[in-house]
Amino acid sequence: MALAVGKEFSYLRLSTDSIETKTSVEQKNVEDSVENIYQACLIRPRLKDTFPLHKVRHISYLKRGLCQLSENFECLDASRPWLCYWIVHSLNLLGERIPDSQQLKIRDFFSTVQCSTGGFCGNVGHLPHLATTYAAVSAIASLDLTEVYDVIDRPALASFLSTMHKPDGSFTMHYDGELDVRGAYCAAVVSTLTGIKTDEMFENTGRWVASCQTYEGGFGSRPGTEAHGGYTFCALATLILLNKTHLIDKDRLLDWAVHRQMVFEGGFQGRTNKLVDGCYSFWQGGLFPLLHHILSTDHSGMSSKSWLFSQVSLQDYILFCCQYPSGGLVDKPGKSRDYYHTCYCLSGLSISQHSFSDQVVRGDPNNMVEPTHPVFNIVLSKADRMAKYLVTGKVVEEVGSGEVVEEKEKIENC
Repeated sequence: MALAVGKEFSYLRLSTDSIETKTSVEQKNVEDSVENIYQACLIRPRLKDTFPLHKVRHISYLKRGLCQLSENFECLDASRPWLCYWIVHSLNLLGERIPDSQQLKIRDFFSTVQCSTGGFCGNVGHLPHLATTYAAVSAIASLDLTEVYDVIDRPALASFLSTMHKPDGSFTMHYDGELDVRGAYCAAVVSTLTGIKTDEMFENTGRWVASCQTYEGGFGSRPGTEAHGGYTFCALATLILLNKTHLIDKDRLLDWAVHRQMVFEGGFQGRTNKLVDGCYSFWQGGLFPLLHHILSTDHSGMSSKSWLFSQVSLQDYILFCCQYPSGGLVDKPGKSRDYYHTCYCLSGLSISQHSFSDQVVRGDPNNMVEPTHPVFNIVLSKADRMAKYLVTGKVVEEVGSGEVVEEKEKIENC
């Protein structure tokens, strides 16, 4: 939020009361690097009003990754659907359509990692996993061709999701695997996007997810664990999809969420007393459209033109601190680029630019990216296209990117 304050903003920095800890030292180092960047902008006042999102560089970086990855990515060999989703969604946000020939190659890849018993694996020969199933289905839904949609075996997928469901309402991530709130979110999104969701598939899930809310107001991975941005987003989005938001303390959740935006940097932290991280631009920033939707039913005076966080400050952090010079986005200044942070920084940028009825664009007007669905995190124009095709066999015309007001109705109908 420093750039929004103006020339003197050092008072926004962390006060340690002369007590130094490892955490406070790390926070000071991050603030130093961010301050150097923001001070340079203040020396040239026009820069903050014209600074560009380097779309061409980001698109080039993403396209290279979609076609060929170096041996350095061997450690992510079990996350290939994730890499595909991060890259495809990022290109969509930047308005770059993926050629039909490339879409068909992506289809062929997903056909090799789809398990005969349902769900998608991280790579050929691996076990089906809810997280990679979510990534695969989200990537497929982010494409245009119905031939790609047809790769999904819906009956087998429904069987897999039902098998992952436990009597208490939780979901395990894979056979005999760990259970946490990610499983419920992945299952809810996948079943909605493919049109296979049933009440039986999610029996008791709403209550189990609600039990993950902590004394702080956010949600942990499971009951009794620490509140965390990623788990909180997964929990709230799941409860919206299941129409169970009445089970949680919404005011306490809002209080926790607004305090995760860093006063000095402008970006979000994932947990209390942690450092800013570009990926939480979405995991935390994405909470606010969902909260706005829920709270507006109780408070009719809420504006549809803005969210309950500083959208400009978040854009400042992403644009000035998270862009890697040769393309891609990063966690924080000094970190390396990767496809994960590129995806979620751009997703957070989209959230901060588009409200239900207005747009706020920092810097160059061409910095605007496509609006993303705040529950699914795929671009609005593709949010329900695949589900309608898989259920009806008909292709639905895409929604114009400017028709963001309609998204409030889409959330209600999820």
